[in-house]
Amino acid sequence: MYNRREFLNGALTAGMIRALWHPRRLHRTPVKAVVFDGFAIFDARPVFSLIDQMFPEKGAELTALWRSRQFEYMWLRSLSQRYSDFLSVSADALVFAANALRIELTPANRSRVMEAWLQLPCWPDVMSSLVTLSDSGLRIGFLSNMSTRMLEMGMRSCGLDGVFDHALSTDRVRTYKPDRRAYRMAVDAFRLRREEIAFAAAAGWDAAGAKSFGYETFWVNRQNQRAEELGTGEIANGASLSDLAVHLRVANGS
Repeated sequence: MYNRREFLNGALTAGMIRALWHPRRLHRTPVKAVVFDGFAIFDARPVFSLIDQMFPEKGAELTALWRSRQFEYMWLRSLSQRYSDFLSVSADALVFAANALRIELTPANRSRVMEAWLQLPCWPDVMSSLVTLSDSGLRIGFLSNMSTRMLEMGMRSCGLDGVFDHALSTDRVRTYKPDRRAYRMAVDAFRLRREEIAFAAAAGWDAAGAKSFGYETFWVNRQNQRAEELGTGEIANGASLSDLAVHLRVANGS
């Protein structure tokens, strides 16, 4: 594990300070808790690698259509108030994508893919970054569209049991982010004002939703994606959770 002082001394270069500093931070309410989207912690790439192994000729095409339909189904179910959890929605979206591409998806292969969601590894920077955040006095939790079972299995497989103060799944409110009811879960669970909570997003649309809700928002943009055009203005971002730790240190003026 990293020593907190050594980590921060090494990370806070002059260039990073210039990139993150803004005079308005002097007047911001200090952040007291950080909540993470599940995919800021868990690495989903093994699921999509499995698709490539199963269907080498159409794996990339299947994955692209599946992921698109996966989110569409989440949001359509939220709008129609017909909630189904992440794994169920993902299974339905996979069947649709396979049928659309005329790919034979056997029940066994479908089960293998769904099981892979329950065995996700953590990103390499997770443990050291969570230690840094906890050592600085911040409370930490999940705020995720992933199901409760997925979060529990992920924490167990990554050795993160007991690390998070709250593991908040949208199963609780039966709607998906970016519904404001989903973001509000952290306010209620931590009993803090939204200005006292930071949200670490794994996707640009989620970062936009969290910022619109009122959270101090940081986009863990591991794949260097383009920002969404959703009218939220600039959102702080970096390539890793280490960048998040630096951002919060500067935001809190410490």
